[in-house]
Amino acid sequence: MGPPPNEVFTVFSFIGFVMCAIPFYWHFKARNTGTCMYMAWTGLGCLILCIDSIVWNKNMINRAPVYCDIGSRFQVALNAAIPACSLCIQRRLYKFSTMTAKIATRAERRHAIIADLFICLGIPILQIVAEYVVSGERYVLFEDFGPAHATLVTPATFPLFSAWPVAIGAVSLVYCVMNIYHLYMRQRQSTDMVSSSSEFDRSLYIRLMVLSSIEILGTIPLGSFWIVFDIRFGIQKWRSWAQIHSDYSHIEQIPNIVWKNNSKVVLSLELFRWTVVLCAFLFFAFFGFAKEARRHYRLVYTALACRVGYLLSTSSNSPHEYVIHRTILE
Repeated sequence: MGPPPNEVFTVFSFIGFVMCAIPFYWHFKARNTGTCMYMAWTGLGCLILCIDSIVWNKNMINRAPVYCDIGSRFQVALNAAIPACSLCIQRRLYKFSTMTAKIATRAERRHAIIADLFICLGIPILQIVAEYVVSGERYVLFEDFGPAHATLVTPATFPLFSAWPVAIGAVSLVYCVMNIYHLYMRQRQSTDMVSSSSEFDRSLYIRLMVLSSIEILGTIPLGSFWIVFDIRFGIQKWRSWAQIHSDYSHIEQIPNIVWKNNSKVVLSLELFRWTVVLCAFLFFAFFGFAKEARRHYRLVYTALACRVGYLLSTSSNSPHEYVIHRTILE
């Protein structure tokens, strides 16, 4: 059984982008840096992959080299970006669970945001730099997929690229275990906090516990799978920097009839892009239906309803009816 039609991915990736964009405003307003960066990386990943699936649907023309460079580097960054954002969320959760998350001064808030941005932006940028060492070409163009990074599997690839999600996930795992421990030990206190704190309620407690469990069951096993996957299908011998980058400007273009008949390539490309979409759906499942989200949905609905009612009333031919509508809205 082959991969689903390219059009199916186009639809789901666009939905994933919308799902990340919807909750962004109130998380940004609340200065939740980790969740904002998670939405930004995942949402932009869905959007770029969606555009790629449209532009290179049924073709492999090298029509936008600069965009392809950016898109392929963004894919490299995603290798560490989503785990780094999860680490940032776990780290903030740990501070909250140990009652050290409250930031009193503006300087402390600024320092906390800088630290979060270093994790969520600095680590992915370092990942791009490190991956260049084992990058054999600028990018590879796959029909129906678009540009993809051309990372060669050498002994240096594992510390420079493949092991990053596992290493970041291991640090997140430490925070995760401590979070579960502290939240469990303080469950009675947190129950009391439900009635005294608007920032922490039973629903949030459950969502954080589930997210912590997913951190254990997600990042490390998936990262380990990719390492074993690369080892199983062969490791190239590292000879020199010059040999690795000898044909760096060459752009390989691969038709779908070729790569879709190669199970290794199909698994690599399809699992990668559908994992990004899954992350978007997963985040929305936890935060898109929360109490805060429903409140913002009501505000948007009310604003739109009032606006539509106002427009309908101004288009009426009866001045008396216009006054009645305005009175109701006000």
